[in-house]
Amino acid sequence: MKRQEAIELLDLYIKNENLRKHCLASEAVLRAMAKKLGADEDQWALAGLLHDLDVELVNADPKIHGLETAGILNEKGVDPDIIEAIKLHNDEATGLPRTTVFHHALSAGETITGLITATALVYPDKKLAGVKAKSIRKRMKEKHFAASVDRDKIRECEQAGIPLDEFIDLSLEAMQGISQDLGL
Repeated sequence: MKRQEAIELLDLYIKNENLRKHCLASEAVLRAMAKKLGADEDQWALAGLLHDLDVELVNADPKIHGLETAGILNEKGVDPDIIEAIKLHNDEATGLPRTTVFHHALSAGETITGLITATALVYPDKKLAGVKAKSIRKRMKEKHFAASVDRDKIRECEQAGIPLDEFIDLSLEAMQGISQDLGL
């Protein structure tokens, strides 16, 4: 599946603008991770872009989120590795462990976008340009800040082969690179 077709699927299934921005941010982070690790950039970016395709369709029900996306993408003939990573990014739906670098990368990459976005939103100008990686590191340790962001999932970057500090730098830079698209 090409990116344009994926964008058309987002248009069809995702109406919430913040969720769309989260998908775009996840795409950027996953592409940067793939580049760093020598993986297929288009494959990883597509997984980041489409991982939450069914959130509105299933009313964000964690028991089935990801499974509907898998069905939709399977019908479109999307790479089974992308579908598997998307199903496993939400461990509550399958009960199965993440076992590959790609699985851990999607889990960590899509999760850190929430922490970075929340950090930008507490800045006076609400822009990513002014956010420093050290601020993200500090916020990682503050359990009450962006409390819904699972820090353990972010730390899965290490299972994907990227140390946490490096992952924070890479993710922030990736999101800053598309800040206009994110409205940040």
